[in-house]
Amino acid sequence: AGAQALTGAFHSAHVAAIAPLAQQRHVPYVIDITAADQITASIARSVREGQQKVQYVYRIFPGSATFGRNAVRFMAEIFHEARVSPKRVVVMYSNDLFGKTQSESFVAAHEAAQPAFEIVEVIPYPENASDLATEVARAKAAKPDVIAPVTRPATAILLLEQLMKQRVDVMGVISPGAPGLYETRQIQVLRELIEGVMDITVYANYRRPEVRRIAAEFAKRSGGRAFDASAAYPYDAVLVLASALERAGSTEPEALVEAIRTTRLATGTAVYSGPIVFDATGDNPNGSTAVLQVLAQKPRVVWPKD
Repeated sequence: AGAQALTGAFHSAHVAAIAPLAQQRHVPYVIDITAADQITASIARSVREGQQKVQYVYRIFPGSATFGRNAVRFMAEIFHEARVSPKRVVVMYSNDLFGKTQSESFVAAHEAAQPAFEIVEVIPYPENASDLATEVARAKAAKPDVIAPVTRPATAILLLEQLMKQRVDVMGVISPGAPGLYETRQIQVLRELIEGVMDITVYANYRRPEVRRIAAEFAKRSGGRAFDASAAYPYDAVLVLASALERAGSTEPEALVEAIRTTRLATGTAVYSGPIVFDATGDNPNGSTAVLQVLAQKPRVVWPKD
């Protein structure tokens, strides 16, 4: 239809279908949200090996390896800070591309770091599950101190309701990175069941005054929705495209993609460890995560301290 640039599309399986087509058609594509590393890695490899001349696909979101490393590190730091010693962690995950990739990255990061806690069980469940009674019973039988779910919004509700129903006695629920445990609707539905739950994930950087202003405007326009990662990363992808269009002075694919490749944007609204830039894989090495906790029915960044 004549699109000169693309962004989107939140769901890793959808992004995995769009990215190779954008590359094939020479349409610059700035991925806002997807954690699956293989999407950009496979395109970068084809360019490196000479099968493609130019990379058209770039991602501002942190990759699954970053999620995994940060999750293990932040969990160990929080346990030390709180003077608690959980020993047994059960990982539960939505069995789609996102959930599988994210949980495997967490397990790999755990094996590399060798923290004081052990992963005693890894339990998949269908992305479109209508009941998690069996999976929660299996988790309970493993006698966990912590449940670490990689869950989508609908199954987050099922999971926390089942943990309560089956009286699973844990020290905490801490996700190594998922969209299912901080969105406004989840909190409204789950209420006290989600209070205290933590999610080591992406989020908007509310330390910045301009983000607080944007968040207030976003809430006004969206009927009260929180300016969370699902809002911040699409916002930042548009900032990247706007910057690239201005610097390229053209909508020609090669000029535009060169401007995207050389982006250095310090005004992003999400949590980053530096400006938005792109490496040889087309990824943003400064994409990062933080620990959210639902406190007084609001998601709040509680770690790291800075």
